[in-house]
Amino acid sequence: MNKVSALRGGIIAVAVAALAGCAGMTEEQRGTATGAAIGAATGAVIGSATGGKAATGAVIGGALGAVAGNVWSKNMEEKRRAMEQSTQGTGVAVTRTPDNQLKLEVPSDVSFAVGSATIDPRLRPVLDSFASGLGGQPNMLVRVVGHTDSTGSDAINDPLSLRRAESVRNYLEDRGVSASRIEVAGRGSREPVASNDTAEGRAKNRRVEIFLREPQA
Repeated sequence: MNKVSALRGGIIAVAVAALAGCAGMTEEQRGTATGAAIGAATGAVIGSATGGKAATGAVIGGALGAVAGNVWSKNMEEKRRAMEQSTQGTGVAVTRTPDNQLKLEVPSDVSFAVGSATIDPRLRPVLDSFASGLGGQPNMLVRVVGHTDSTGSDAINDPLSLRRAESVRNYLEDRGVSASRIEVAGRGSREPVASNDTAEGRAKNRRVEIFLREPQA
């Protein structure tokens, strides 16, 4: 095995080691550490393959990787923590997506009644907190996606899922979030997260997802 092949294969080992060593770090710190480690290994491969010094390539790659890995900003991390606190005990799941968006997954029991696009009173405090967190940050973008279970036809489910997303948009707009910042979509029953063969599974599929992201630089 030549030097380049060995280094290239080492990237995988570095990535695994970096992820294993990220326990206890914040999302921002994990992104930086993992990006730096993978960037360093990649830089070493590039440096060696192009006749340069592997160590020099590793330093440059590490710096670039740290920047790329830290696209989850401090601001987004603060938003995630605030939403976790405000939704505690509600059943709303707050996560970071692979493409660095903040995602709120709102289950049916706190969002909408079956066949309805009227916001459940239990969802209002969550949306109030979400809208409040956007105050003074006019560049943050929101996407609301509505979903249904497979009961009924697409002719019913598609517009229902969209109306639910629009209800959330309208609620946020009433609380000061500009409608121009909010994208809405209805997926009907096409993106289930559980089996529609059981009542429990259908309940999980009747949901609303709210995404928050920073604009691309």
